[in-house]
Amino acid sequence: MHPELQHTLKGRSGRMPTSSAIDISLTMTDLAFPAPRTVAVIGGGPAGLMAAEVLSQAGLKVDLYDAMPSVGRKFLLAGVGGMNITHSEPYPAFMSRYAERSPMIAPLLRSFDADALCRWIHALGIETFVGSSGRVFPADMKAAPLLRAWLKRLRDAGVTIHTRHRWLGWNTDGSLRIASADGEKALKPTATLLALGGASWARLGSDGAWLPWLEAKQVDIAPLQAANCGFEVSAWSELLRDKFAGAPLKNIAMGLHGHALRLGECVLTVTGVEGSLVYALSAQIREQINRRGSAIVDIDLLPGKTLADVQKALSKPRGSRSMSKHLHSQLGLDGVKTALLRELAPREAFADPLLLSEATKALPLVLIRPRPIDEAISTAGGVTFEALDERLMLRQLPGVFCAGEMLDWEAPTGGYLLTACFASGRAAGLGMVEWLQSLARSGA
Repeated sequence: MHPELQHTLKGRSGRMPTSSAIDISLTMTDLAFPAPRTVAVIGGGPAGLMAAEVLSQAGLKVDLYDAMPSVGRKFLLAGVGGMNITHSEPYPAFMSRYAERSPMIAPLLRSFDADALCRWIHALGIETFVGSSGRVFPADMKAAPLLRAWLKRLRDAGVTIHTRHRWLGWNTDGSLRIASADGEKALKPTATLLALGGASWARLGSDGAWLPWLEAKQVDIAPLQAANCGFEVSAWSELLRDKFAGAPLKNIAMGLHGHALRLGECVLTVTGVEGSLVYALSAQIREQINRRGSAIVDIDLLPGKTLADVQKALSKPRGSRSMSKHLHSQLGLDGVKTALLRELAPREAFADPLLLSEATKALPLVLIRPRPIDEAISTAGGVTFEALDERLMLRQLPGVFCAGEMLDWEAPTGGYLLTACFASGRAAGLGMVEWLQSLARSGA
């Protein structure tokens, strides 16, 4: 493993510090090759672009291919409404966001963590700031200026970007099949790095078309599934659907039945629920649906009040007031929260203050399936880490490396997805450099 990937010392802040070898300019003259070798990067998202930067600065001739008319399309979409690039929380909390894949992601972030990513962005001339939630954004909240500055750096470094060039797998002789407006080409780079994304937002390039080509090479791949996605209910009532679809549920808490609840907000949709709170729970919800056929989440409509507070308020006589007015006057519930309570609470609860209080604090919602994978923000599943060596090279295909969302990991929104994509692209680039150096030393 490259020395930069072995750095494990923690700083006083609790975050993994950047290795002293990681300099803002990514200078790697010690890795340069005496004679240029041509390598191919397939995919122009954050992972592929970062790998191209590492490879070009190691003295390699880099050709980057992307099927779309321009690179970074999903990256630009992520910037709509505010480009959340990473998160400022301490390293242990940051790593916990990758759940059971934390041991696999940790070596990647040791080489290029959130602090290093911010310094790299600053070196592009883009300032950043930390929001009240701890999320990190470019100063202007936009993705486009960052991408423009990055592409200029890559072109200045000699990276050749080929848009509207789609990878179609391999020919029988091992050459890459690349289709463009000029027809299909057979290319034989010294090494190839795949950064093809998952299978969400296919219109932006991540269509999962690579799956059968890698499966045909006996590469171990976990099934792709929707992550950071909405979920469906069996059916809303016509009243709830017509009047409240699109309404935000603010200041609530939600969690799998029997588990701790998380604070946040979500949105009622025509088919179910979506939004940041749902996305944060999406892996747990999806896995329970996979095991049981459905998942029950509990919703606390009043997380700022205890059950005893709610019981006391609802025990007061309501006189001639309607239940809706009683709920509003005693608890401040109205609109979509009251409608959801009526939708999901048992009928008898509205005649029993104790039952109604319990429903208000733990309203059960049955979710039956995730929304289609193409609607998801990201995907779980992909090339397993067991299929890769420590350089992120495929064990079945020496000289072929993988990075980014096409690997088998997931993370919630909040900057964690992008950080790991950047870091994995860098790690795979360094891994390719190391592998090529080993070939050079052996005279291959």
